[in-house]
Amino acid sequence: MSNEKFILIDGSSMLVTNYYGNLPKALLFEKDPEKKKALYSQIMHNDKGQYTNAMYGMMRTIMKILNEQKPTHMMFAFDMTRDTFRREKYPDYKGNRGDTPEPLKEQFENMEKMLEDMGFQVMYDMKFEADDIVGSVVSKFEKEIPSYIITKDHDYLQLVSDYTRVWLIQTKAETAEELQNKYGAEFGWNSKMASLPDKAFEVTPPLCLAEYGVRPEQIPDLKGIQGDSSDNIPGVKGVSSAAMPLLARYGTVEGIYEAIDECADDKALKALGTYWKEELGISRSPMKALNEYRDIALLSKELAQIRRDYPFEKSLDDFKFELDKDKAAAQFEKYGFKSLLEKL
Repeated sequence: MSNEKFILIDGSSMLVTNYYGNLPKALLFEKDPEKKKALYSQIMHNDKGQYTNAMYGMMRTIMKILNEQKPTHMMFAFDMTRDTFRREKYPDYKGNRGDTPEPLKEQFENMEKMLEDMGFQVMYDMKFEADDIVGSVVSKFEKEIPSYIITKDHDYLQLVSDYTRVWLIQTKAETAEELQNKYGAEFGWNSKMASLPDKAFEVTPPLCLAEYGVRPEQIPDLKGIQGDSSDNIPGVKGVSSAAMPLLARYGTVEGIYEAIDECADDKALKALGTYWKEELGISRSPMKALNEYRDIALLSKELAQIRRDYPFEKSLDDFKFELDKDKAAAQFEKYGFKSLLEKL
């Protein structure tokens, strides 16, 4: 097992990043919906008129990962819809996001088919999100094989363990380099010892605590209090700064409420508030907001929690991967990826 490596990729995150990263600037900054549609013809496409800007960027990234990381096992997980079980619990979940542009929607379908044709394991579901699928797969196999998750999504930090690393993709390469330099000496990271994907910062359990203020398993608790604007998870309003010291003391959202519930009267509650201020350094009391939004805090944590019970029957061997160069070449020909053909 020492030479084996399992790379799990959030396909939706990678494709969306490459779509917007490879859009013509005129289209990227255009606000008017009709004018945007008029500019779609400027998006990279093949001779059949199929959009390819996101697919090309993502496949170029994948080829680089295959060349540098040499994984023995791989998988991609994609989101199918926003109407998952989370929206059943909270109808406004991800309600702040606009419709997926048609050129991107088309590329989701074509990218999934391309990866499948090339022999990759591609997984998606109408009720579960990509992170639930990755969480379930990695939780099943991480003790059998070193596992690495590639994503931009901070939700995945909760999957970091002694067996699983998250290669968290930063917006800029400079940010990743700054983080590596910041923690390299203290945590034994050395660029000569570890080759990381472009713009990636490798998160381990101690690095998660050092950089993000909580242990990996506390990420859902942190979002339970702070919320997450990207997913429209509400959290508890006005309590963000108190989240980390409270979680450092009580461990979980439930633990915080246990401490509150142990207070028999107003005097005890006041004493607890004083303790939070003097011992935990919380200057503005979050007591009122925590009590008022208790149900929202618990719901927010539940929404942020990656599920690990997605039902699948694949064995670890099913994720073994070796690139079929003939099939890859056929796909690259189909979509006009001439520079990738040369690399094959």
